[in-house]
Amino acid sequence: MKILIEMSARHVHLSQKDLEILFGSGYSLTHKKDLSQPGQFASNEKVTIKGPKGEICGISVIGPIRKSTQVELSLTEARKLGITAPIRESGDINETPGCLLVGPFGEVELDKGVIAAKRHIHLDDKTAEKYGIKNKQVVSVKINSSERSLIFGNVIIRVSKNFVPAMHIDTDESNSAGLSGKAEGEIIV
Repeated sequence: MKILIEMSARHVHLSQKDLEILFGSGYSLTHKKDLSQPGQFASNEKVTIKGPKGEICGISVIGPIRKSTQVELSLTEARKLGITAPIRESGDINETPGCLLVGPFGEVELDKGVIAAKRHIHLDDKTAEKYGIKNKQVVSVKINSSERSLIFGNVIIRVSKNFVPAMHIDTDESNSAGLSGKAEGEIIV
């Protein structure tokens, strides 16, 4: 099965409480552009992430609002900040390090929430059924390129009727395959 591969750059998901601390009371995210997964969007809002060794400015906030604030970085970016980010599925932030988020109206000191997102594939339930793939199944994905073909192992499948088929990798992973923008891979079960 062929799958669209998208590079997911560093970003932040905010809770309503943290959004209001960073951007002001009663604040709502403003829509910049839709992302590939239905209901997900890049907002116009940006924050600064500070760690023990430095900071990264201009980090995009992804909507909609989440129950808990989460910061997704590549391992290289986390190391630059002096943060040992574990590789986790989105939303799995228990026992993860924190950081300082800075917005135009305030700061939020997170005691947890910084992760390097585990590479994953979003599949709608009909596509998953068609190919005999199950939610939480672990697969590999082969990428053919002229200079840096490789196979990504340990790719987790996430199935929902609301998903659009796409694999998400971070900037480190995209760079390792010499990819720019969108690419295509082959799922190996």
